[in-house]
Amino acid sequence: MQLFPFLLLLGMGGIAADAAQSGDSSAAQQVQLHEQRAHQLLNEKKPELAIKEFTAVLAADPHNLDAQANLGVLLYFQKNYAAAEPHLRDAIEQQPNLTKIRALLGMCERRLGKTDAARADLQAVVDQLQDPNIRLEVGLELIEIYTASQELEKAAGVVATLRQGAATDPRILYAAYRIYTDLAGEAMLGLSVAAPDSGQMHQATAHELIRQRELSGAIANFRKALAADPNLPGIHFELAEALHSSPELKLKAEAEQEYKMAIAANALDERAKAKLGDLYADKGELDSAAVYYKQALELQPNDADAALGLARVYTEKNDPASALPLLERVIADDPTNVLAHYRLSAVYRKLNRPEDAKRELAAYQKFKDIKEKLRTIYKELRLDTPQADEEKQ
Repeated sequence: MQLFPFLLLLGMGGIAADAAQSGDSSAAQQVQLHEQRAHQLLNEKKPELAIKEFTAVLAADPHNLDAQANLGVLLYFQKNYAAAEPHLRDAIEQQPNLTKIRALLGMCERRLGKTDAARADLQAVVDQLQDPNIRLEVGLELIEIYTASQELEKAAGVVATLRQGAATDPRILYAAYRIYTDLAGEAMLGLSVAAPDSGQMHQATAHELIRQRELSGAIANFRKALAADPNLPGIHFELAEALHSSPELKLKAEAEQEYKMAIAANALDERAKAKLGDLYADKGELDSAAVYYKQALELQPNDADAALGLARVYTEKNDPASALPLLERVIADDPTNVLAHYRLSAVYRKLNRPEDAKRELAAYQKFKDIKEKLRTIYKELRLDTPQADEEKQ
């Protein structure tokens, strides 16, 4: 966190001069002189010398708001938290709407072990801070407080707020990963205690097995979930996805019927319709595939899978002009979509736009390399887990 966004909050003169008018003119002049020197030293980035000047201001005018606030900030960034706290608190008591100062007070209190006070102050300002860097620092502090007390729902709420302004910041992404993982584990434990033989328990177990790449076990648990409760929302689609991923041709063939059952259970299931489109496209039944893709897009115009599938149909029917807007829209929504870049490159070639085709092919290779690196990292992380060590043995 940087020092200077917190400083020069009130400017020179103003409140300080008004506060000093109760004394004689000479004392007021001395206050104003020290204040001017302090701000000049801040402009010159000499905080140690500025501290002496603000201290002199407070000697003559103990409740000078400008000096209290800035002196508290300067002492905080010198890590003199015990000395900084009373100055920051005095400033807030005088002017409660100083959100940056209250944020700093909360962080100061946390470092002094005053967790309850820190929580109250940080909670009060995290949604009000305009500076994205300060809001991020405050939010991360608050997340640490919540996770330490196992208030995971509150921590997740702060993560959601922070991601609105800094969706790619690795600190936020890690906090999200940690909190959501803990929440998932907590929910899984609660479910196993409350309803160990329920359809939801088998469904959750299947998802965990998929994460561990144990597909046969996942399929078995999806079937158990379906047997326990045929009306589980989404169960046919989830079973279909697992079956379609199976290397066994017999199981893979069962996926089509499960996708159709998913649509029978929920006519608004655009994902199942898009997946049926994929199955028919893979079999070369392009007209049937187009019907399902179009139905999916009517339900959800931003369904990237359906748009990619329909673009594939148009391309294979030698109609690249119809495929072009579909692929361009997918990339506009998600510039990292590898398949969209690859197919758009092919469409540009068919439309005799070689430079555009070259650009899209380069983008395809770039994002493909990035995603392959991420897969490698994920695989290495998985191999480092205790469970993976057990599997090796």
